[in-house]
Amino acid sequence: MPVAPPPAALIIAAAFAAISLQARADDRVQLNACQAVVDRAAAQEAGGPGSKPDDAELQRCRQIIREWTLRDSRMTVDEHGRPQR
Repeated sequence: MPVAPPPAALIIAAAFAAISLQARADDRVQLNACQAVVDRAAAQEAGGPGSKPDDAELQRCRQIIREWTLRDSRMTVDEHGRPQR
């Protein structure tokens, strides 16, 4: 006879799932922000208007974009769950 998990375990599992989904969305927001920083730096180098981003911030953003590129190349679905190939 199977035993049902205690209600506390279900609550903890639901909270963990909610936190995980929220963290993934924040990562995507961070990626988009970093792409904007890199684009702004490229426009600044081309002589466009605007303030130049800090070198440390630019390096950090390039690393985040690099990590996302590697992660996306290993994924078989996109952020909406649809197959990529």
